[in-house]
Amino acid sequence: MEENNNQPISEQEEVAETVKRDAKGLFSSINKFLRELLNIRVDTDKDQTIEDVKNDIPFKGHTAWILIFSVFVASIGLNVSSTAVVIGAMLISPLMGPIVGVGLSIAINDIDTLKRSLVNLGVMVGLSVAAATLYFWISPLTELTPELESRTAPTILDVMVAVFGGLALIVAKSKKGTMPNAIAGVAIATALMPPLCTVGYGIAVWEPDFFLGAMYLFSINATFIALATFIVSKLLRFPMLRYANSAKRKRTAQLASLFAVLVMIPASWTFYTTLKESNAEHDYKMFLENEINSNANLYLRKDFYNYNEKTIALYFDGEMPEVVVTDLKNEIKKYANIEDFDVSINGNKARGLEQVSKAYDRSIVELNRLEKENDKLLDEIEDLKIQMAGLDRQLQDAKKVIPVEVLPYNSIAKDAKIRFPDLSELGYGEVLRSNFLKVDTVKVIFPKWKFQVSDSLDNIRVDKLREWITTELKADTLYVE
Repeated sequence: MEENNNQPISEQEEVAETVKRDAKGLFSSINKFLRELLNIRVDTDKDQTIEDVKNDIPFKGHTAWILIFSVFVASIGLNVSSTAVVIGAMLISPLMGPIVGVGLSIAINDIDTLKRSLVNLGVMVGLSVAAATLYFWISPLTELTPELESRTAPTILDVMVAVFGGLALIVAKSKKGTMPNAIAGVAIATALMPPLCTVGYGIAVWEPDFFLGAMYLFSINATFIALATFIVSKLLRFPMLRYANSAKRKRTAQLASLFAVLVMIPASWTFYTTLKESNAEHDYKMFLENEINSNANLYLRKDFYNYNEKTIALYFDGEMPEVVVTDLKNEIKKYANIEDFDVSINGNKARGLEQVSKAYDRSIVELNRLEKENDKLLDEIEDLKIQMAGLDRQLQDAKKVIPVEVLPYNSIAKDAKIRFPDLSELGYGEVLRSNFLKVDTVKVIFPKWKFQVSDSLDNIRVDKLREWITTELKADTLYVE
């Protein structure tokens, strides 16, 4: 008898095939969902975006005055260290138009728009710096505020904000319709206005480090906004500008590409150097925390960190043994970003004794303060003892008072049950009460009712009970609890 080679597929194989098909369908659905979720090409209006960007480039008339006024507002906010005022100035400032124009014109090979953007960008920077310099020159407040100081040196966070802010800006501008909230948010995040105002401050008080650092920060923001605009425009495939002359078209494309490369080289270098500086500063803080602050035997008095000169100077209280100095210099080599820094470690034995003396003096002062507080508490305790003795005498005198006639409780309780059917229990007692000046004996009744009623009805029946028992007892004062 021949064997049947066409065996049916086992049940396990069928289950495996079903799972495989379901998984494939799930991944396909997720992929489709993500593509539809993140696709921005459908709602992009390329022609309108190009027109809007070109309209925002010129600086004249109303735009120029708005820029001047926003510079004054931002300068005042920086001058008084008011974040809210600075944010308001960034919202009204028309700074981003020429910068976006630079990025877009490079992406579409529009040399004429690129020239207009660069010219207007120069006008914008010059007008902003001149207005800020004028304000800080005539302002009576010339001290360096935290808001001004934070705009004198860029960090890696400033670079990241400029990158993502520029991306958000061009995406918002390219959408069909308008997204004013997103554009306003980018205006705040990228912070183009405060660095230019800080440049004016540095010129007004003549601090070259301030205005050079602030101009560097502005250049970073402007460069990365333009670079983000260029990248998104390329990804969205904005139409390239067509020239009738093929030679001119080729030359324009070459110039645009060259300019894009020239922009990307310093931008990439800036990102790299700023990242290295940020990492080095992070390693230095970790070195201080792990190797010095966590060591109870080391007392760091001052430290000086200079990234540009690659130097670290540490000053400790007390004498620093050679073995400790060597150990700290070896420990710093564990931190890759500062291992090549020149480290100077200094101790001061006399200074350590001085600090111990000061600590002893502070302890004596604190001890004297605690002794005075202790004496004050002891006096208060004596006063309380005297008051308690007085109250005790008053209580003893109250016990000597001849007791009043006891209420004929049985007869009154029976009559009360008849007159007040809702009454389930009736208590009576004479209670001592004191206002801490004198002690009185008062009569108190304690009724308990069968049913709960509203507050107003409860007050009525309690008043009736009090009135009746007061008459029966012939008492001047009777309390109901």
